[in-house]
Amino acid sequence: MLLVVRGFRWACWLCVGFTVSAAALGTEVAPVSVVAAPVVSPTPQALNRPRIGLVLSGGGARGLAHVGVLKMLERERIPIDVIAGTSMGAIIGGLYASGMSAEQLEKELLAVKWDEVFASRVDRPLLSQRRKEQDFELSPVLEFGMRDGELRAPLGALSGRGLESLLRRYTLPVRGVRDFSQLAIPFRAVATNLETGQPVILGSGDLALAMRSSMSVPGVFAPTEADGRILGDGGLVDNLPVGVARAMGADIVIAVNIGTPLASRDALSSVTGLTAQMLSILTEQNVERSLALLKPGDVLITPALGVLSAGDFGLVRELIDSGQAGVRPQLSRLAALALPAPAYAQWQHAHRRPEAKPAQLAFIEFKGSELTNPKRQADQLESSVGAAFDEKKAERDAQRLAASGDYTRADFRLVNTPDGDGLVFDLEDKPWGPNYFRVGIDLFTDFRGDSAFNLKVNHSRRWLTASGTEWRNFLQIGEVPKLATELVHPLNLASGLARDLFVSAYASVERRQRTVYAEDSDDERGRFTRTSARIGLDLGQPWGELGELRLGVNHLVYRNHPELISADFTGPEGNQTVHETGLRLGVIVDQLDFVNFPLRGYRVEAQTVFGRRQVSSRSGGEAFTRVEFESTGAATWDRNTLSASLIARSAGGSDLSGLGRESYNLGGFHRLSGYRYNQLAGSHVLFGRLAAYRRLESVPLLTRGLFVGGTLEAGNAWTRSADVALGDLRTGSSLFVGADTTVGPLYLGVTYARRGESGLYLFLGRP
Repeated sequence: MLLVVRGFRWACWLCVGFTVSAAALGTEVAPVSVVAAPVVSPTPQALNRPRIGLVLSGGGARGLAHVGVLKMLERERIPIDVIAGTSMGAIIGGLYASGMSAEQLEKELLAVKWDEVFASRVDRPLLSQRRKEQDFELSPVLEFGMRDGELRAPLGALSGRGLESLLRRYTLPVRGVRDFSQLAIPFRAVATNLETGQPVILGSGDLALAMRSSMSVPGVFAPTEADGRILGDGGLVDNLPVGVARAMGADIVIAVNIGTPLASRDALSSVTGLTAQMLSILTEQNVERSLALLKPGDVLITPALGVLSAGDFGLVRELIDSGQAGVRPQLSRLAALALPAPAYAQWQHAHRRPEAKPAQLAFIEFKGSELTNPKRQADQLESSVGAAFDEKKAERDAQRLAASGDYTRADFRLVNTPDGDGLVFDLEDKPWGPNYFRVGIDLFTDFRGDSAFNLKVNHSRRWLTASGTEWRNFLQIGEVPKLATELVHPLNLASGLARDLFVSAYASVERRQRTVYAEDSDDERGRFTRTSARIGLDLGQPWGELGELRLGVNHLVYRNHPELISADFTGPEGNQTVHETGLRLGVIVDQLDFVNFPLRGYRVEAQTVFGRRQVSSRSGGEAFTRVEFESTGAATWDRNTLSASLIARSAGGSDLSGLGRESYNLGGFHRLSGYRYNQLAGSHVLFGRLAAYRRLESVPLLTRGLFVGGTLEAGNAWTRSADVALGDLRTGSSLFVGADTTVGPLYLGVTYARRGESGLYLFLGRP
């Protein structure tokens, strides 16, 4: 989710501008259609005036200026008889051709939350708990996979799923129109056949898919597939399709060019800037060839968009206003094309958008997926056979399917068949699955000599069986080597994955260094190497999108080996091994919107373990009880966020703190800032943190956002439960600048604690 609208800006600048025509490549190719679509001849009524064609160019967010142009054309009573568009021009043109007015377009586009439309995945609260938990290990952004023995990466930096859903909703009233010549205004979209480099003139088929195909910006959105062709952005071959409008019978062309201008010398100081400039030059050559096709009677509109870029989707109002202003210099020429008010009102009535017809769902189908079994998720759908079709429910259902993380495309269609109306979900498997990998790093330094580095890799193999069996692995090398594996198998006792019981078998092993400090200072008393291993078996039940419950047994063994011990160390000096076997009950409820720098939502995790413990240096075993609770909540007003966290943990039985301070620890950045890492240890821990941060308007590249804030913290660790007292809490605080990056959260902060000391931290990863 890190590459949202502002991160999209640079990619669009490079990729929307990547409009190299076939002629520029030294070849001449004739436009070909995915499906043959006849060009509509002028009607007898239109013979009394010239046939007017509207041509709308591509340009990413800059294409929203087309709405302002349409508003002015309506104000001046200019009838449009045919429309040809590329990329964003195809989207605006296609929606207008379907019967939406300029006012309707403006209202809808101003209401769109563009950062959600281009989000790389659906909102985190909609994910299953399995997917949510992975966010605590690694950022979800850097994902690649393995298929057929080769490593593969995503085909686009952003997801087109939100855009497809938006277009699907807008085009529902014309869902039955397969020939684009039968729309309120005949329409053509331009795409590129990525296998041959030829232009593809989309004149029939699925209107929403045609518009989306025309805006398949290379490197930004994954290409689409239609009739066996892999389709990319139409700007690659014809960014201003004047010739297409001519072929549709236009006598006079109104061409709107909103392409990205060439950059200044200042932008040419980097490889990225030079590449973007090269592509922009090729784009301008492409547009110049199209402009050469204009005749003396045609009208060219070039809105002055200034510094507004291809990624400025958050500036819809400014872009529409700029489009309106761009028409004013041409008003005198447009006046000759205007209709009298009564005639224009009649034209508008004839081109009015039809009302969407109600539909009763006779069936629901899933198509397109070969690697998964989407029927296992059918119980999560709000849409149901026998009920009336509801587009909002269908959109949410498509989101739920996409939340599985298995598909690059999760779209829906309402179809009419002899058996009745049906809802079809079109799914496209991720081409880099079903083996998925995430990578990340942890980096820490306190600028006083303490530092750590870990490299992390997460692997998941999904859909090992038709019921949804999944195998997950985690590898970490560096300061804390770790290896973990888990196999999760749904028992297929329920119709779907959202409520079905599952069994989970897991195992892990890790090694880390432990430092023992004096009770009331940061003086070191000993250093230990702790090796631990865990194995367990759980029976669990997911609670849909809310969380999950687990009940199981596990066995934990850890061995503490002293590396360095001071003369006044009071704990065991030799190797100590501890075995714990217990019955575990755990529950997680997670509705946080983000793991790092959350803006809203909450998360509660609680578990208790009852069992027996055996310590190698002690005779006999003992019963023990562990109770652990952790919660986080966040709320946001404007750009300001307040987050609160609470941790309470207790390990019953005899004290283990002398065994390398094994039980629980506090200390370190945001874990009682101002104290050394894991400085406080005991069998009972209480900790609270209140954090306030503000999201800055500046969003650095490859981040979700830049934040500045601070924390107030209080906590302590005690050996005996009888010693726990709120009056004994220690305090800490921090001020920080942070960013949620593609490899994890990044912090630069200063810390202070009254009983600790001030410090400076650089932290990449989760504190």
